[in-house]
Amino acid sequence: MRHSAGSDDDRPAQVGRTGPPAVVQYEFRGVPVFVAHGEYDLASITPLADALRSAAEKYPRLVVDTAAVGFADSTFLNLLISVHRATDLRVVAPPAQLRRLLELTGADKVLKVRADLADATS
Repeated sequence: MRHSAGSDDDRPAQVGRTGPPAVVQYEFRGVPVFVAHGEYDLASITPLADALRSAAEKYPRLVVDTAAVGFADSTFLNLLISVHRATDLRVVAPPAQLRRLLELTGADKVLKVRADLADATS
């Protein structure tokens, strides 16, 4: 379910719950925002990967809010890069572990990493 565009205070809505972590999506300033939370590896990436890849086919810009990511490995990084190739992807508020992964791999130079949601959607 998506909220309609136009309101900056739209609330997140559950999109799917096929297994933890669930995919949460909402719109902010007309841009689809996906909230990544929890731990991401090969065993847990599928719901988020399916949602992002599907959205990348429909929207010119996507945002992934990563503030609540507790752990991410190369599986998560590969997902971000593949979605980046398909659409204008913005990565918001990576926590220290993810920021370090982005820096070590050089992905922070390829991906559009933003400090906050307002910057990512402007």
